Amino acid sequence: MTRIGKVERTTKESSISVQLDLDGTGEVEISTGVPFYDHMLTAFGVHGSLDLKVEATGDVHIDAHHTVEDTAIVLGQAIRQALGDKSGIRRFGDAWIPMDETLAHAAIDVSGRPYCVHVGEPEQFNTFTIGGNYPFVLTRHVFDSLAFHAQIALHVRVIHGRDPHHIAEAEYKAVARALRAATEPDPRAGGIPSTKGVL
Repeated sequence: MTRIGKVERTTKESSISVQLDLDGTGEVEISTGVPFYDHMLTAFGVHGSLDLKVEATGDVHIDAHHTVEDTAIVLGQAIRQALGDKSGIRRFGDAWIPMDETLAHAAIDVSGRPYCVHVGEPEQFNTFTIGGNYPFVLTRHVFDSLAFHAQIALHVRVIHGRDPHHIAEAEYKAVARALRAATEPDPRAGGIPSTKGVL
């Protein structure tokens, strides 16, 4: 069974195309016009073992917000599509990721009930921009949009960290690893992992 998602979305602010394979090997091809976001999505694909292709254009001459958030929306939709009825998956996954002085944790429930809890980012970085055009606060928007459109419960915590680049990167990697764990096939699962019989 192939677990591939392919979604395209065009608005007056952006044009996004995402294709992913949940059972990939981490081959990525990313182009969003936001270099630091490209770096984060590359890490997301590699550490989530996703084959991930993202092509995005948007009004980055205004700012990166629309392109970054819209890409997260489409990425979430592609994940949801690739999961199908979620039969045979582990459903739950979590990951701890250290990056030098930073430690981040992510936990995921592929529940069909979207929710995002995102805590621990140092408030002094709320006005910080990474790589010239990626506002640090966009990471929260990415995870909110991803959780809602993938229909997962996502908890992301920054335990500690001083470098905004390291904090964001540890968060993306933690979410990727947690997603990989939650969506892995469970050889002991006989069907949909829910007492309701549906996710």
